[in-house]
Amino acid sequence: MGKLRDSLDFRALRFAVAFPVLLAAAFVVCALMLRPDLPDPLAITWNADGGSNFAPFAAYVAGGTSLMVLAGWLVFLQAVPISRPVIMRRLMMGLGLMVSLFITAVLAAGLVGQAGLTDARSSHVDAIVLALGAGAALSLGVVMVFAFKPDPRWTTEDDAALEAERVLREDPGLADDSLKLWVHARSSVFVMICVAAVFPAMLISVAVPWLGALVFGIAVLGACFLFVRVKADRGGLEVFLAGVLRVLRVPAVDIAAATPADVKAADFGGWGLRHHGAATAMLVSSGPAVVVRQLNGRQLALSAGSPATADRLAGLLNRVADRAHGQ
Repeated sequence: MGKLRDSLDFRALRFAVAFPVLLAAAFVVCALMLRPDLPDPLAITWNADGGSNFAPFAAYVAGGTSLMVLAGWLVFLQAVPISRPVIMRRLMMGLGLMVSLFITAVLAAGLVGQAGLTDARSSHVDAIVLALGAGAALSLGVVMVFAFKPDPRWTTEDDAALEAERVLREDPGLADDSLKLWVHARSSVFVMICVAAVFPAMLISVAVPWLGALVFGIAVLGACFLFVRVKADRGGLEVFLAGVLRVLRVPAVDIAAATPADVKAADFGGWGLRHHGAATAMLVSSGPAVVVRQLNGRQLALSAGSPATADRLAGLLNRVADRAHGQ
């Protein structure tokens, strides 16, 4: 039982189990109040002319409440395990509320649309009830996402954060020897990509959808080559294309020196990832960059965004290289 309590948020579990059941009970009470004004059997599906498939009142209510409860449980229970990320648990709690209320709105709209009729074949879903119910479901679901506060528990992420804090206290200079930054091309370049590729792709897709999708995909891929995430620490330098795909890695022990510079992309073969002679470059534009000289004689040119960032990155790489070489 102790392990179960450590792995589940029991406050969220109580709400996840109870809310769909109470909502279903409220729906049953309201349906019974409308029962004298409803035809028999009730329509359960509709077309343009009215009801097309029918079921007894008991089957409509029992099937609807079962769907309401099961769908609510299915989504709500995704927010109960503590091991899942907090943002995911909050989203699942909001989505569970939204799904439960939307199903209730659909069932209620079906009943109200048939109230006062003797033949369900001439009925239609009540659009006002459906619209109001769907709007309330969406808004209350969003409110739940922000209002739900998962129980604070100690997790593996907390262990990692504590260890990082302990290491930082033992070595205060560690924070100065770590840098993460994003660099990207100028906004005018992305505007040019949209004008030269994305807009034509939209026009082409009208006539040839697959070709338009292909042109759009190539444009997105090209734009990704102009977004770079840089990570530098005592382990060395890492460069991630589009922030995800690691394309360059230089261990600190292989760095001879790093120098801030103002470079021209054309001198290294152009924008993006380039191998030009004895040099490798990951440039998103001409301008401030860091040129890293390796012990094997190769060079690496990397966009840094601004002169201040280039100075900071170069200084960090020189420090970690000296530390790796025992100086």
